[in-house]
Amino acid sequence: MKLLTKFSLIFVVVFGLGLAAAGYLSYSMLQTNARRQVEDRAKIMMETALAMRRYTTTQVKPALAKTVSPEKVFHPETVPAFAATEMFNYLREKYPDYFYKEAALNPTNPRDRAEDWEADIINNFRNQPKLELFNGERMTPSGKSLYLARPLRAAASCLECHSTPAAAPPEMLSIYGSANGFGWKENDVIAAQIVSVPAALPVEMANREFRQLMTSLVAVGAVTLLVLNLVLVLTVIRPVSRLASRADEISKGQMDVPELPAKGKDEISVLAAAFNRMHRSLAAAMKMLDKE
Repeated sequence: MKLLTKFSLIFVVVFGLGLAAAGYLSYSMLQTNARRQVEDRAKIMMETALAMRRYTTTQVKPALAKTVSPEKVFHPETVPAFAATEMFNYLREKYPDYFYKEAALNPTNPRDRAEDWEADIINNFRNQPKLELFNGERMTPSGKSLYLARPLRAAASCLECHSTPAAAPPEMLSIYGSANGFGWKENDVIAAQIVSVPAALPVEMANREFRQLMTSLVAVGAVTLLVLNLVLVLTVIRPVSRLASRADEISKGQMDVPELPAKGKDEISVLAAAFNRMHRSLAAAMKMLDKE
């Protein structure tokens, strides 16, 4: 086996072991980072929904109240929960894997009614008033799902419509009825913001980044091997091959071959200089034998 082939095999084995170690260590890190990225994006979406709620309460609703009589006309778009949910539906066009819901135990709009697992989250917030953020996992028919939840408390402005049916606009009662969405008390946890995503999403993100990382490392390894082989040929293989060729010629009695270049102080140059001295000594000895 040639020296260059041996060197290439050694490099491939060592690099392969290093690549396997890097892949093992980076995969778990990429999984953790992907999950954190999903949670951070969910938090941003929650803050966006809260901003939409605030905008609806402080600007849209007052502006509309100046143009129409709120006792005669009710617009669902002036409800913060409705506005936030509709806004998120548009956002899902860009992020279809994220689901948003303002789940409530006693909602006005039936679509906001909490399911059993969502009701457990709301009750958890009620039982722990200082808890402001909660995340977890749950099983769904389509697989495991991750969720992030935040409590929603009734503000004073909410009681204008949700204290008693008598306080609610007639148009609101005609749309949603008077059986639900009333009896709220200020600062009570009435609902929870919940953003959920399939657990497969961060796994897919991590796998995609892992493949890109491994592909990049393999490409870097291949280029490194080519460069090292080229350097090895120029600095080691070619001088050693020249030395071996001269040694073979001298062993066959060809003493008039030119000396090898021996410039520099590296091992190859030292070996070439030593070979030249041996060549000269051998040539001188051969001449002395010829004279005798």
